[in-house]
Amino acid sequence: MTEAAAGELRADCARCFGLCCVAPAFAASTDFALDKPAGQPCRNLRPDFGCGIHAELRDRGFPGCTVFDCFGAGQRVAQETFGGRDWRAAPQTARQMFDVFAVMRPLHELLWYLTEALALRPPAELAEELSAALAETDRLATDSPQTLLTLDVDAHRGKVNALLSRTGDLARARGGAAGADHRGAALVGRDLRRADLRGANLRGALLIAADLRDVDLTRADLTGADLRAADLRGADLSGSLFLHQSQLDAARGDRHTRLPARRTHPAHWSMLPLTPHRPSRRRSR
Repeated sequence: MTEAAAGELRADCARCFGLCCVAPAFAASTDFALDKPAGQPCRNLRPDFGCGIHAELRDRGFPGCTVFDCFGAGQRVAQETFGGRDWRAAPQTARQMFDVFAVMRPLHELLWYLTEALALRPPAELAEELSAALAETDRLATDSPQTLLTLDVDAHRGKVNALLSRTGDLARARGGAAGADHRGAALVGRDLRRADLRGANLRGALLIAADLRDVDLTRADLTGADLRAADLRGADLSGSLFLHQSQLDAARGDRHTRLPARRTHPAHWSMLPLTPHRPSRRRSR
């Protein structure tokens, strides 16, 4: 396994060329303070590819930037695929570089999920399939720009997602039956404080502004769940599955929110009011 697959699955902006600030389009909204066409640099991008308002992004109307993670795709495109040549010094590479970034980012996201899946110690046969998918995904990410641009990312993602879903289902059922199936459910703004979500399938669920205060999410599969503005104060996510840091960055929480290892309490949580602490509800089944 290459270094990228093993240990570079988080953004390292110092080794990138501001690709997330140039390649995608922004639509003026509560996440972005301006419209920006794809391929055009954000007005806040500095000549050294740093962000001119990085410390003030939320206050200046760019919370969407604070929750974006390329899973390390940016530095891989910059340093490996294009050999350290930046799009300003070599403008002829710009369009191709931006298009490759759009392919590399989902590949690196899959690498992250596959790594997390293997850490759950699935049965040997499934672990072998996951390891093979990890190796194949990383191999695809090493291809040339021309080859990457011909890749059917959706087809590859579909195959990998089937493995990840199987892994999540097995992990959710450990210690008893799996929890409720809310896969893809529209739970926007819902008060879920009395819901039993232990072992629940919340893959792709819309939990925007949902009230999850003090909820026990042990073994809940949170793959791709939209947690923007979800209230996680006092919630127990320490045993949740496939929870990414960017999901936490988009949510609300406090020092009583319990997180998995290698996840951190976002800095902006410290500015939110504390909820009266109560132990997470643990119902018997």
